[in-house]
Amino acid sequence: MPANLTPQYRAAEDRYRRAQSREEKIAAVEEMLAVIPKHKGTEHLQGDLKKRLSKLRQAGETKAAAKTTDPFQITGEGAGQVALLGYPNTGKSALVGALTRARVTVAEYPFATPLPVTGMMSYEDIKIQLVDLPPVMEGEMPKGMAGTLRQADLIAVVVDGGNDDCLEQLEGCREVLNRRSILASPGEEAGPQVKRADDLLVVITKCDLTGADKRRELLRELFPSGWEMIAVSIKQPESLERLRGCIFRRLRILRVYTKIPGRAPDMSKPFVLKKGETVLELAEQVHRDFPGQLKQAKVWGSAKFPGQPVEKEYPLADGDIVELHV
Repeated sequence: MPANLTPQYRAAEDRYRRAQSREEKIAAVEEMLAVIPKHKGTEHLQGDLKKRLSKLRQAGETKAAAKTTDPFQITGEGAGQVALLGYPNTGKSALVGALTRARVTVAEYPFATPLPVTGMMSYEDIKIQLVDLPPVMEGEMPKGMAGTLRQADLIAVVVDGGNDDCLEQLEGCREVLNRRSILASPGEEAGPQVKRADDLLVVITKCDLTGADKRRELLRELFPSGWEMIAVSIKQPESLERLRGCIFRRLRILRVYTKIPGRAPDMSKPFVLKKGETVLELAEQVHRDFPGQLKQAKVWGSAKFPGQPVEKEYPLADGDIVELHV
């Protein structure tokens, strides 16, 4: 049986050939396994990929390394994970400090953040994880940071709106993402380990400083196609609120609430789904046995009328209330 490998698989295979580090090879093989067509014709190839991945993970491991915690392996928490990428002194740490309760180091000197710092940002009734990463410089990043960027749900590229070098900062960050095959090239398909323009957000800090408006307009003119930009200042609370909403929208997630038949809906803690997910995905989150037992569901919100019965494949919307009947 022919393998019928997809362009997405071929792109991941090409990234594997071009990978320079073990971490990059692991990421490429993981993506190859994720996108390879699953049928009898690829069983042998899937086995080879699994063996290759196992060898890569074992290579270079020692007893001492096994006891060492990798600071760049950050477990995602909340409704989504946002990694902040930027040059020194662009205001990343100050931004994370203003949006969360994280203990960040804000200093005038560069490289005040040597390791990742996480914090939880509130947006209405959910929490979103922010990761303040060490700065990049001249197309280089600390070892291990590429993995953090790949696993993040959203990358916020932070540039200094009070600095005439803001365009160079943006180009430098894009170069880093392209060089490490984190950002898909034009025409290239994205995958689980490769980001596209929709997975990025450019945050221009210090927009209250003199000349920031002109720099922002320059960035808009020379902006990469498909990238979204927002200007903020930690001295302007309303701009931070706009940023919270922008991050929520850019994560492409939705909040869904549930109710028991005959009772009021539980609005205390929503279930978080990806846009496009359905009643069936919600049922899987509520209880692992529900998908097989689900008879019907009723929806308040996006449905044509309150309490409309819907099929399992009904796509949900942010703010929907769902009553599951099993």
